[in-house]
Amino acid sequence: MHALVTVVGTDKIGIVAGVTETLAQLEANILEISQTLMSGAFTMMMVVETKSEDFSAFQAELIKKGEQLGVNIHVQNEAIFNAMHKL
Repeated sequence: MHALVTVVGTDKIGIVAGVTETLAQLEANILEISQTLMSGAFTMMMVVETKSEDFSAFQAELIKKGEQLGVNIHVQNEAIFNAMHKL
């Protein structure tokens, strides 16, 4: 399954390391990644591939990591994201 992961918050050391370490622990592969810094605001968007059978647990682990890092992490199934934004 592919998931869309977004990370938003105030820029600080360790955000990318923390998120990618958690993805590695969850055995998720980053397929695409983009990040931007604007006036101290950090944003990162990734498409990841996971073999996890339990999407809710996968999502919960990333949200928990976001809370630890002081950023907001949103995880959405890519198929649902695409269906919502289909013209």
